[in-house]
Amino acid sequence: MTSVLVVEDDPTIRTSLIEILTAHGLLVRSAPDGFGALREVTQWQPDAVVLDLGLPDLDGADALRMIRGLSQVPVLVATARDDEREIIDLLNAGADDYLVKPFSGGQLVARLSAVLRRCAVGAGALEAGEAGPAGGAPGVDRAPVVAGELRIDPMARTVHLAGRELGLTRREFDLLAFLARNAGRVISKRQLLAEVWRQPYVDEQTVDVHLSCLRRKLGERASRPRYLHTVRGVGVKLVSPL
Repeated sequence: MTSVLVVEDDPTIRTSLIEILTAHGLLVRSAPDGFGALREVTQWQPDAVVLDLGLPDLDGADALRMIRGLSQVPVLVATARDDEREIIDLLNAGADDYLVKPFSGGQLVARLSAVLRRCAVGAGALEAGEAGPAGGAPGVDRAPVVAGELRIDPMARTVHLAGRELGLTRREFDLLAFLARNAGRVISKRQLLAEVWRQPYVDEQTVDVHLSCLRRKLGERASRPRYLHTVRGVGVKLVSPL
């Protein structure tokens, strides 16, 4: 059974979230503050966290960074703050997605399910509706790409890090392979959407979410990158660690 930690200081909202998630078959525990959340993440080790930002002891952004120091658990931020810069900073700090309050129970469950799918570990995990042309993503070169301990094989559609195969979704693989083929170049999110997604009207937040999942699987954070380096206001590039 999938386990979810709800971090919310308002008892009415906390109870409502617990009831919604429990009704959808999830095992739910809660914490009313940031330090309680850190304790639960360490001891209970949930499969996902729903994190409010307005906590009584820690700002939610600080709690997120502390959680990231302890665990790579997927984190869905639930916030009343809708400032775009702050949301981007949260995604770069390790959040996997966000919901702006107020939101419906249906939105919460759908976003949480999507985060769990995107960040699922295991080869062969595919995202619905992401099938590309036969043989892989458009423009994929045949030769493997090596960057440091990272080896990307476009023909086998496999990625190995220090000899260990990583379980990437189809879209994560296509994104990483495109960045690897353009290693050292800063690629804008608009270009990534055009070249990797090849779909009109896709939000740039989609790129942020996929990059966040990729960083987790590569064992890095946006604040301490090894392979995926963000150039603020420009884009992202893949480099070989020194």
